[in-house]
Amino acid sequence: MSVHSSISGQEAADRLAIRELFDAYAYCADTRDAKGQMALFTEDTHFVVHIDARDPVPSQELTGRDSLAPVFDALNAYAATMHFNGQYTVDLAGDRASGVGYCMAQHVIEADDGTRTIMTAWIRYVDTMVRQPDGGWLFAERKLMVSWTDTRPSTP
Repeated sequence: MSVHSSISGQEAADRLAIRELFDAYAYCADTRDAKGQMALFTEDTHFVVHIDARDPVPSQELTGRDSLAPVFDALNAYAATMHFNGQYTVDLAGDRASGVGYCMAQHVIEADDGTRTIMTAWIRYVDTMVRQPDGGWLFAERKLMVSWTDTRPSTP
């Protein structure tokens, strides 16, 4: 991570666009917009999930934008979700960038009897992004690393 005393207008625009990409992923998840979420990735994207960040072997590994549909559709199992994004550190290198971001994701589980549980996952995302011909940015690779989870009863 570097400290910037001044940055160019282009660098500022790139950093803002990448932060908006990071936030759009969470927004699409919470609004159940699987197609919108998939559109944030390159066609040949690589998506890796580590349900336990300490385990070097991925729980799930997907290649290609179309392979993401079942992952994002799986959020429909929850009554509600809310992703709170924290810091996001970006390193720019021309038309490529790498980033590490933090998220606290809340998932509401509602049983048939109406009881509710909240599962909170503390997630670290390790990303590689690429600039598109139109100047926008997409995820080329996203590693979703679950650091820990907590499940508790909730009120309706």
